[in-house]
Amino acid sequence: MEESAELVAGHSIAAVERDTGLQKDTLRVWERRYGFPQPLRDANGERVYPPEQLERLRQIKRLIDQGMRPGKIFAADAASLEEWLGNAPAGTDEPQHAEFLALLRRQRSGELRQNLQQNLLKLGLQRFVTELVGPLSVEVGLAWKRGEVSVAEEHLYTEQLQTVLRGAIQALHNPTQRPRILLTTFPDEQHSLGLLMAEAMLAPEGACCTSLGIQTPLADIAHAAISGEFDIVALAFSSHFPARQAHAGLAELRQQLPAHVEIWVGGKHLTERAAPAAGLIYLADMAALLSALSHWRNRGTG
Repeated sequence: MEESAELVAGHSIAAVERDTGLQKDTLRVWERRYGFPQPLRDANGERVYPPEQLERLRQIKRLIDQGMRPGKIFAADAASLEEWLGNAPAGTDEPQHAEFLALLRRQRSGELRQNLQQNLLKLGLQRFVTELVGPLSVEVGLAWKRGEVSVAEEHLYTEQLQTVLRGAIQALHNPTQRPRILLTTFPDEQHSLGLLMAEAMLAPEGACCTSLGIQTPLADIAHAAISGEFDIVALAFSSHFPARQAHAGLAELRQQLPAHVEIWVGGKHLTERAAPAAGLIYLADMAALLSALSHWRNRGTG
């Protein structure tokens, strides 16, 4: 769209990047490939994004962060976007959650980290994950859907939480323990917090965990598991990762791994549709993770 935007209120591409977390190159690619956004141009020929386009970009970023693919999002109408974003509850009734959200909105990173650390010391690592981190992360996600928490504030929460969890896990790390568990996600799965929460549950049980981070190609997962002599490959899937794609990838990975290497699959939506398969263990929650560890040890696999 080449018409002048001199008198039209809008945002520069740099301002949109700061607001949404979407990179400038990504915005330009979407403009060419999907026909959206459709920025106006100022007197110097620079892109200017009207407020309504910025709001839609915020919605698109939220859906992408939930695991949806750009092609599907751009093919949908406004009603579908609203439906996917969901009708989130009005707010939390948990005073402690409200306190965390207030710190987030004020961007009090030091106080937020201190509060998380105090709860960790009070509850212990495993209860900290199950009783606070799990429910609080859901609440932060809902607040983000409602537009009460910005992308930057959600990232602030994730960063501070990861710092606290990594510090606690590092204090428990013992490379001589069994089983040896390799943690990662498939390509296109960008959510890393589930991996860290799983590691935080397993480390106090004496398991030796190694994380490859997110989006590891299947061939690399298999190579790392075999060369590193791992007993288990643990994979995390967010609720928006396509189930068909996940099951196809799991079947392929199962063929590439030795029979004695188990694959643990975290993702409730996959558990509900899982077909029984040897060497594939589906975990609906953190309690199932500890049960799987107990079963592995009882079988004497190590």
